[in-house]
Amino acid sequence: MTPAARHQAAIEVLEAWAAGTQGLDRVLAAWGRAHRFAGSGDRHAIADIAYGVLRRARALQWLGGGGDPGSALERFRPRVAVLAGAVLAGWAPEAIAGAGPHAPAALTPAEAEALSGLSTEGAAARLAEASAGLRYSLPDWVAAALAEVPAPALAALGERAPVDLRANRLKATPAEAAEALTAEGVLTERGPLAPDCLRVLEGARRVSGSAAYAEGLVELQDAASQAVAAFADARPGETVLDYCAGGGGKTLALAAAMAGPVAGKGRLIAHDAAPRRMADLAPRAARAGARVETVASDALDRLAGTCDLVLTDVPCSGSGAWRRNADARWRFAPADLARLNAQQDAILDHAATLVKPGGRLVYATCSTLPAENAARAAAFLSRTPA
Repeated sequence: MTPAARHQAAIEVLEAWAAGTQGLDRVLAAWGRAHRFAGSGDRHAIADIAYGVLRRARALQWLGGGGDPGSALERFRPRVAVLAGAVLAGWAPEAIAGAGPHAPAALTPAEAEALSGLSTEGAAARLAEASAGLRYSLPDWVAAALAEVPAPALAALGERAPVDLRANRLKATPAEAAEALTAEGVLTERGPLAPDCLRVLEGARRVSGSAAYAEGLVELQDAASQAVAAFADARPGETVLDYCAGGGGKTLALAAAMAGPVAGKGRLIAHDAAPRRMADLAPRAARAGARVETVASDALDRLAGTCDLVLTDVPCSGSGAWRRNADARWRFAPADLARLNAQQDAILDHAATLVKPGGRLVYATCSTLPAENAARAAAFLSRTPA
């Protein structure tokens, strides 16, 4: 597919997403099934365009002359946003619109005028004078709630997320893992926030097929997620519960910190209210060389007062990861936040009963919203003086 055809495909994908209720990942998968001629390179490129546009949808449409699409993209015009994104990425408008039979239609006079003067520097200057919702491509109510968050963090939500790996110390040091990856064409550097983090510089799409990954030397895990596990400070010999384990990324990081718990040398337990989320935990643990028990919700109370550490990485808005899940920000409403706050409070209250005297209860989210972070901790402490 030509670059122009890929941009037209991204427009069609975004139109389908805006017209339905499915996540962008599912819309992209459906597009791929319906267009078998598109190779993997084409599909990756189309996904990159679509996700990149949704990260900055409000700003791109506004900069492209399409007006503000609204706080929830209720007036979203994917063509305008995609064309503006293409221009800011360095494409001449005429190289995309009207550039072949499968390209977007030729520019209208109004589009040509709006795009002709669009530049990175000019866009930055215009956005500096715009509302926070427009500047950072967020719903207005979210932008207001994040007023105290530093501008660089908000700006990062519009950028593509890096690929981070955790070197699994049960099998390799970070240096050994990096060397094994380099031999397979995956270049890394030491990453931020956590001691075992490796940030991928080249070859990110080779990671999942590498021997280093298959043999458990590394796990795909964002730096911030690794930092949560490091902060929890799981120790050899302890009884540790990952209360909201999900796919088990933090569980396996806890296992490495505990030096691979085995009988008599510590106990690592994983739980999730939706057990299906842990479906891949057993094979992942086997690959990593870790031993992990799982416990069902109806058996959790058997652990009352026995855990040295309970990690509660609670369900949340995911707002801190919206650069990776670019479409989620547009379908998150105040009612969703209220529902999540109640769920977060309930999890903290129950998890506290499982901690032994002198033990540690760790609360974490992947959210930037104060209502899900400091406010929940303060509310818990007010309910739980001990």
